[in-house]
Amino acid sequence: MKVKFHGHSVVSLETDAGTKILIDPFITGNPTTDLVADTVTPDVILLTHAHDDHLGDTVEIAKRTGALVVATFELCAYLNTKGIENYHPMQPGGAHQFDFAKIHQVQAIHGSSVFENGQSIGLGLATGFIIEADGQTVYHLGDTALFSDLKMIGDLFAIDLAFIPIGDNYTMGPDHAVFAAEWLQAKRVVPIHYNTEAFIEQDADAYISRLEANVGIIPDIGQEIPF
Repeated sequence: MKVKFHGHSVVSLETDAGTKILIDPFITGNPTTDLVADTVTPDVILLTHAHDDHLGDTVEIAKRTGALVVATFELCAYLNTKGIENYHPMQPGGAHQFDFAKIHQVQAIHGSSVFENGQSIGLGLATGFIIEADGQTVYHLGDTALFSDLKMIGDLFAIDLAFIPIGDNYTMGPDHAVFAAEWLQAKRVVPIHYNTEAFIEQDADAYISRLEANVGIIPDIGQEIPF
């Protein structure tokens, strides 16, 4: 499986069989990404939650490509009102064996809403995703606070690569993200959700230096991550 980080919380995966998965495609308006919304061609889009810096360009990409969207039931229902018909609803704690990977939707401590017509519309729970494919396990935590069940997740899954938010303010910050990395026992850790706005500016190198040797990595944007 090939995995790349595209800035903020955007991650792409490609299985050995060629299925292209895109997580949280916040592309338009993302100052750190290398992607162009009009040219990406995912087969599958995974959405951790509905905030605009994660939902991003999902509607436009899914309509153009016909990509399968995997998200909570509430978020899928919302997307259906926007004309998206190819979707798979899930809820935290559930898993599904797709033909391209086994996907586990797990909890995150965060909100999930969109802002329309001057109102905030709640859309269920925020989540993370654990993807098992090609004998490897990748965990995208989404936006979340530190929570003790990360220890259990670390015991249940042999996590090869974890994407952990470090921005603080809206998610856990670097101090708590150190605990998250330790509890998950991931072989490699990539920090996400930082330095895209003033509230979440962080020194990712300083964070990496606090992890065990050779665990943390700050990949170049769009670069395949070794794990």
